[in-house]
Amino acid sequence: MRTTEHPTVPPRHSSPGSDAGRVTRIVVVGGVAGGMSCAARARRLDESVEIIVLERGAHVSFASCGLPYYVGGEIADVESLLVQTPERLRAALNLDVRTGCEVTALDPAARQVVVRTPHGEDRLGYDALVLSPGAAAFRPAIDGLDSPRVRTLRTVEDAVVLRKSVESGARRAVVLGAGFIGLEAAEALAQQGLSTAVVELAEQVLPQLDAEHAWLVEEELTRLGVEVHTGTAATRVVVGPDSDTVVLDDGTQLPADIVVLAVGVRPDTGAFEAAGVRCERGAIVVDEHGRTSLDRVWAVGDATVSIDPVTGVRRPVALAGPANRAGRLVADAMLRPDSARPIPQPLGTAIVRVGRLTAAMTGASRAALDTAGVDYVTLHLHPNQHAGYFPGSAQIHLSVHVRAGDGLLLGAQAVGVDGVDKRIDVIVTAIRARMAVTDLIDLDLAYSPPYGQAKDAVNLAGMVGQNVLDGTLRLWYPQELETVLESALVLDVRSRDEVRTGHLPGSLNIPHTELREHLDDVAAAAVGRPVRVLCASGVRSAIAHRVLAQAGFDSASLSGGMLTLRAALGRDASRVLRTGEPPQPALPPDHRPDQAPNQTPKESS
Repeated sequence: MRTTEHPTVPPRHSSPGSDAGRVTRIVVVGGVAGGMSCAARARRLDESVEIIVLERGAHVSFASCGLPYYVGGEIADVESLLVQTPERLRAALNLDVRTGCEVTALDPAARQVVVRTPHGEDRLGYDALVLSPGAAAFRPAIDGLDSPRVRTLRTVEDAVVLRKSVESGARRAVVLGAGFIGLEAAEALAQQGLSTAVVELAEQVLPQLDAEHAWLVEEELTRLGVEVHTGTAATRVVVGPDSDTVVLDDGTQLPADIVVLAVGVRPDTGAFEAAGVRCERGAIVVDEHGRTSLDRVWAVGDATVSIDPVTGVRRPVALAGPANRAGRLVADAMLRPDSARPIPQPLGTAIVRVGRLTAAMTGASRAALDTAGVDYVTLHLHPNQHAGYFPGSAQIHLSVHVRAGDGLLLGAQAVGVDGVDKRIDVIVTAIRARMAVTDLIDLDLAYSPPYGQAKDAVNLAGMVGQNVLDGTLRLWYPQELETVLESALVLDVRSRDEVRTGHLPGSLNIPHTELREHLDDVAAAAVGRPVRVLCASGVRSAIAHRVLAQAGFDSASLSGGMLTLRAALGRDASRVLRTGEPPQPALPPDHRPDQAPNQTPKESS
């Protein structure tokens, strides 16, 4: 073993996380997002400090988020994925970047790391140590994962092997895991013409999403020709001479020339936890400046614990953006501790493209809020991404979670073919600023017919939120459907033609434009029960609710209307909904329903 000695300055005190003392050598363990942003920032702050980056892989700075698009052929040249090379980093920033070097142990008393290098084992001293080991792909305990046809999609080498398999004639692929990386891989392989199946243990794809949004993504996967298996898991991979077979716990057998393992990741921190770095469920615990429990040791990125700013839950956030920003701030904490800003708590904002659709989320989901015991209200909207009269208008399926009482923004999710990223990014900013939903009304967003509406989707969310908070609008939700069908009158205020395509059993159909003439019929049908109103998207039912509420009915409007209900029901929609003619009140002899006006108001709050 070789030892690279390095004199260090004793700390002024020995409290955990102390960063006192002159820093002359910084050692960064792990490159890519967190580690490289820290190293680059440290160099810009101090030309005199020695900075060594140890990366166990072949590439220290690459576009990990671009890997699926290389597999799918949209990124043609693998060199495009290499953001920086050791040579360029030395020339531009005087960084000593060493690839193929894996840190296997940490000696905090001696302030040294043990490094396995291509030339043998080494010991390297440090004044300040930054841990950015990232996360490793989780490998479930099932037989057959050692097959050469089973790959993760975490490195450039992974992407190159998968691309070569595709170009060599692979025809069938199975993706284990339907999270963001799993779906990006499935889209890429389907785009290359492979017969592709996705397997997910949860009951839906993208388990991070609320069910009504996840179903829209699953429908798009089906349109792309991807075979979706949810609520099931692989039990083994049967390895054959030319191809494999993935066996599921429901007995399904999926032939595969390629198997992509994307069932999740785990913080890669074993060596550091063994050295005394405090961890929770394998993730490194850090303070607001990235300091660990050990003196002069910081940590950033996927392997660290973050606090959810909405629910307070402590969890890792495996996303490139937060890792990049944290790396910069850790460099500040090491070299400019008196002026360093704290690392912000990440909201977990994420986005994925699946075929024609984009799905995005920020903040807390409904499941996270339920688990944390937060009292909240969900708003569902389906506005167009730009003016309806301008060519190419399409709906954004948007939900916003707000705290009951004061309307504090807690989270948002959206799915659509266009404009999803813009709306989620605006709401991210609003959540970060601790704005209430009513503050969204006043945002002066850019408007022109090709780009938005005079009342943007974000503004509309604010208006709906205000109506709910002040009692103007009362909502009911798909999760209440069973209770509603048993104890309330469902009033469907869509047109006759819309209702024929699918309605709830036992519902009464009165188009919203005719409701005022038939309040007695509603009362007769309700026989003292509450009235629960629905339409296609929630606009007309909100109008009907106001009519009913002011007439003394116990009324509520279905959040998001039939669009949300169908998505929430998913595969059960065909079982629950009825087609054909629903019950409707007797009409005056001269009434001609087919000529009754029944247009959805384009802009209503």
